[in-house]
Amino acid sequence: MYVCGVTVYDRCHLGHARCYIAFDVIYRWLKQSGYDVTYVQNFTDIDDKIIIRAQTEQRDWREIVDENIEAYYNDMDRLNIQRANHYPRCTDYVEHMIGIIDVLIDKGHAYVASDGVYFHVDSAPEKYGQLTGQSIEAVRSGASGRVEDQSGKKDHKDFALWKAAKPGEPTWDSPWGPGRPGWHIECTAMSLDHFLNEFDIHGGGHDLRFPHHEAEIFQGECYTDHSPVVHHWMHNGFVNIDGEKMSKSLGNFWTIDEILAKVDPLVLRFALINSHYRSPIDMNESLLKDAERNYAKLLDVYETMVKQLGQGEPVNLPHPDTASAQPLSKGLGMLELMGEHFAKAMDDDFNTREAIAKVLTALREMSKILDAGLEESDAHAFAHYCVEWLEETAGTVLGLLPEREEVLRIKIDPRREAIAKKVEHLLEKRAEARASKDYATADAIRDELASLNVIVTDTADGPVWELR
Repeated sequence: MYVCGVTVYDRCHLGHARCYIAFDVIYRWLKQSGYDVTYVQNFTDIDDKIIIRAQTEQRDWREIVDENIEAYYNDMDRLNIQRANHYPRCTDYVEHMIGIIDVLIDKGHAYVASDGVYFHVDSAPEKYGQLTGQSIEAVRSGASGRVEDQSGKKDHKDFALWKAAKPGEPTWDSPWGPGRPGWHIECTAMSLDHFLNEFDIHGGGHDLRFPHHEAEIFQGECYTDHSPVVHHWMHNGFVNIDGEKMSKSLGNFWTIDEILAKVDPLVLRFALINSHYRSPIDMNESLLKDAERNYAKLLDVYETMVKQLGQGEPVNLPHPDTASAQPLSKGLGMLELMGEHFAKAMDDDFNTREAIAKVLTALREMSKILDAGLEESDAHAFAHYCVEWLEETAGTVLGLLPEREEVLRIKIDPRREAIAKKVEHLLEKRAEARASKDYATADAIRDELASLNVIVTDTADGPVWELR
């Protein structure tokens, strides 16, 4: 799996968090499913933006790159994103890029111009629009022969493989004179160096489909004479802020560091994966509050179960059976079923939205069984079962759990802890009353909850509560 990495001219933002959390979960599930995964994610460490930043700040571009790579690792670690196997930097592959460009020229797919080397798209028109569905004929008719001013391109569709040197910019020697590589050729060189002629998954943000990833298809397949080089292209959706595209000009642009000053890292992770990776996300206060409430439920139940573990080996639990009249056996059957549904959701194009719904259902079942009153030995064994269930699903796969030892150190609001069982009991009674259309009882329970300073919000995942 190769995922396009960041251009390290500045700190990572919320869109980067969404992308790399999405592919982290994909990476985790593939490994959990038994696949041997080699994960490569690059750093674009030479680019117009890096050069401009260096010139503006009058600093060496390498210093800016190293500083932002270090910040990247720090941000990803805080979001519990597992490290990829390899993090190549594009500047380490310039010679490899020159070799690929040379072959493309020899094959008639690229040409030398006054300002560099360009890929000639019309040399392989059948490859156009594979990811976006754009027709090359429509692009031709709409272009009216237009070519950019001061460019050596033969056609406006062609894209740069090598950019001739400009004063004050970093350069490398090449057969076509000093210069630096174009953006698109970088990922082709790094991915082919790790995976040769073909690999399984290439990922990145939705905005990379065109032109970046379609350019990679042109370059990779024309260079190797192998098709397809990439078997599965995967793209995560955008992050909007309160219904608008995230943008510095709109003042709604958040770096990861800025948002983590306000939101717990694992709450943010929860919010970002509580949606299918391909779907756009509208980040707003309501979404974050909902994530905070549901994540608190997860931590509460996990902490309770960890505290119940006790000492020694657990006794054997009864056989899981959803049809059993015995509450523990029936509850275990429900949890086993939720585990199966969790796996089906993840197998269905990594549907984390549905997978989280199964975790939340399991949390309610766990609390109900424990609150029903178990023998000490059964409670001990049941806690072991629940901890393992949660650590496999919410922990190993979704990356939402802190270490077992750490969860016991997380400070829980003592006011919430003191009334949690009573509130959950009242919410169950309220749900039963509403189901039987006994609205008078439901309203009375809501008034009782209000007297406890509890605010209840009904969501698609069930009622959630918080203290005033």
